[in-house]
Formats: sequence, C-alpha cells, structure tokens
Amino acid sequence: MILHLRSETEARLSALAAASGVSVDDYLSALVEKQSSGDVAVTCPQEQPSTRPTRHIWEVIAENMKNVPREDFDALPRDGLSQIDHYVYGVPKRTL
Repeated sequence: MILHLRSETEARLSALAAASGVSVDDYLSALVEKQSSGDVAVTCPQEQPSTRPTRHIWEVIAENMKNVPREDFDALPRDGLSQIDHYVYGVPKRTL
C-alpha cells in the first residue's frame, strides 16, 4: 500500500516513530492495533482557520480572467446569459 502524506505529516510520523524506537511501519501497525482494540480513538483534526485573506468571488474571477485574450471574449455569443440552456444543454433557443 502506498500512502500519500503531506511532507509535514510524514516528518511528524517519522519523528513519533523514532521517539518510540520503532520503524514507521511498526508504529502505524501499533496504532491500528490500538484503534481496533478500542484503546485509542482516532479522530479527524479540527481544520485550522485559513491565514489567506478573504476575497470576494468576483475578485477571484477577475484575477483569473485578466489574461484571457480580448478576441476570446468577442467570440462569445451576445445572448449567452439569456439563452444559457441552449448553449449548455442544447435545448432550442427561447423566444424573448
């Protein structure tokens, strides 16, 4: 089995195993045994609040769209919003 861990998680796991004097495999095996016997409860850690500044969605969209060439915007249909079902799902255009 291959586990994909963040580098900081892998380093912490290695340090915990080394502090216990066992390999990472043996350390994980012991954790699984304790969990299955009810000796230890494994819970998901609480999410840490983001340190990134909060931005409005339109600011994110504007940033992502700033490098789109003008000719790509010019190629979009002028009635794209009012006829979205036609362009997305292929239904006949509505008469407005």
